[in-house]
Amino acid sequence: MSDETPVCSAKGCRTDALWVLAWNNPKIHTPERRKTWLACEEHREHLSQFLGVRGFLKDVVLLTEWEAPGGSAGGSAGGSAQGGS
Repeated sequence: MSDETPVCSAKGCRTDALWVLAWNNPKIHTPERRKTWLACEEHREHLSQFLGVRGFLKDVVLLTEWEAPGGSAGGSAGGSAQGGS
């Protein structure tokens, strides 16, 4: 794992991430697959709502408590969220 501090996935935000939003798109992902976005406190609710209204949001967990599938801590942000502020 990198020594860099994970940052929020909201478009244009560079604030340290505190939350992991685990999600999947049931049209293209198997049910057990989890993609992740990272969120700062300011963007957690907005990004959760963005994923939630689409039926994609599966879980919201503190970054310090996140355990990615397969047992590795941290997870992958995978890029910026399109639903940023």
